Amino acid sequence: MSLAAPTITSFRPPRRVLMGPGPSDVPARVLQAMAQPTVGHLDPEFGRMMEETKTLLRWAFQTQNALTFPVSAPGSVGMETCVVNLVEPGDTVIVCVNGVFGGRLAENVRRAGGTPVLVEDAWGAPVSPDKVEAAFREHPEARLFAFVHAETSTGAMSDAATLAKIARSHDALVIMDCVTSLGGVPVLIDEWGIDAAYSGSQKCLSSTPGLSPVTFGERAVAKLKARKTPVQSWFQDLNLVLGYWSGEGRRTYHHTAPVNPLYGLHESLVALAEEGLEASWARHRAMHELLRDGLETLGIDFVVEPAARLPQLNAVRIPEGVDDAGVRARLLADFGLEIGAGLGALAGKVWRIGVMGYGARVENINLCVAALRGCLKA
Repeated sequence: MSLAAPTITSFRPPRRVLMGPGPSDVPARVLQAMAQPTVGHLDPEFGRMMEETKTLLRWAFQTQNALTFPVSAPGSVGMETCVVNLVEPGDTVIVCVNGVFGGRLAENVRRAGGTPVLVEDAWGAPVSPDKVEAAFREHPEARLFAFVHAETSTGAMSDAATLAKIARSHDALVIMDCVTSLGGVPVLIDEWGIDAAYSGSQKCLSSTPGLSPVTFGERAVAKLKARKTPVQSWFQDLNLVLGYWSGEGRRTYHHTAPVNPLYGLHESLVALAEEGLEASWARHRAMHELLRDGLETLGIDFVVEPAARLPQLNAVRIPEGVDDAGVRARLLADFGLEIGAGLGALAGKVWRIGVMGYGARVENINLCVAALRGCLKA
């Protein structure tokens, strides 16, 4: 006797304006690309698209790194991919923590058997170069350095070029989290001397969640090849993954890649190339300034000082006496608008308003300011 089939009908998601910390709004052209027929993950035409995606990602990262591709998983797995391939048991790693995601980097290092040396700054502040220099002087054995370029939990952007220069002066490899920065502000992998970096598909790249672009330079690849211990994760072991992403004629089976989401990432990168990086950076800055001006009329203050503010992720203080969850619920119910709550030390104290990718548009900013005005009056 078989169980009766559940009486569940097709899911029809509501239409939302996504102005939280991610995912961001996805344009119709990307959704349409994802609706194209699925082909095999070893199909030669899919392989051709994979090569184009790698070329587009190199341009987006501003790098010539051959080892540049999207990991078949979200940004958190991009983080793990960088850490588990480059950190061996016993390695000392200087890790900057000025928010939630710096803390996650440190935890990844611990789980890979490394010893994290924490450089801690206040939530909402950028990473202090002086503290990083001091950490290297105190730990000359450190040969790895990891930091978050754009801390999604606070909206603070650190000076990646300066931090990388310090690390390289101490002969350390540099791992950078650019999940929220890629496509929205300058990310210059080769110019800054970043050895490994990871991002996400769902923020300023305007694709759907579930893919993590990564890039590894020659120094990082050399460390990987010189490992004395196996990479602890079979799935993320670049020695194995490379067989799949190495190029047509040499591609071997590693896993079944998420074919249709990769269509979407490819299309989102094509759209970014059509706009141009400089134009995208300028658009994000302009929309941030428009949001800032609107919020200031409501008496809403920013957490981060202007010089370190990330344009695409705006952490703002919740006015005294205002019901955090109540306002966010009303925004969603009455305006179809999503903004983000605070995380960690900022939970219940801030809202995180995303101005990312396709969502960085005048109509979205105007809706957000008007909706918040109505909620605060109520």
